[in-house]
Amino acid sequence: MDEGELMRLMKRRIIESYRWQEDVVKPLSRELEIDLEEFQEILMDKLDMSSLEALHPRFESARPRCIKEKLHSDLQLCWLVDVMEIVDTGDAEALKDEITGMILDGAEYGDALAEGKRRLHEILRS
Repeated sequence: MDEGELMRLMKRRIIESYRWQEDVVKPLSRELEIDLEEFQEILMDKLDMSSLEALHPRFESARPRCIKEKLHSDLQLCWLVDVMEIVDTGDAEALKDEITGMILDGAEYGDALAEGKRRLHEILRS
């Protein structure tokens, strides 16, 4: 086995590990609608060993921020906070923090989003 084949084998072992599969590969390939095998190949081609070894913790630490950004959009906060300014920035951040916590604790995104809409309605009415 030459050095290139060995490096590819080592990368494959990292990418095919349970945590990588459950936390990174499967969710992203599903979200991007890319075949799982093809997405693994893309990761092996695009990332070097040090990037692969360091990526999983960075992915986990970015997850809450990504959820908050998605909630900002799905709750139409870009309009309510940023454009119309009828929802206070602090209230919006507190709402996103609470709903993100629900999701990170295992709530389904759709259920948490529904709760966020209910809470946003309360904020709007207050």
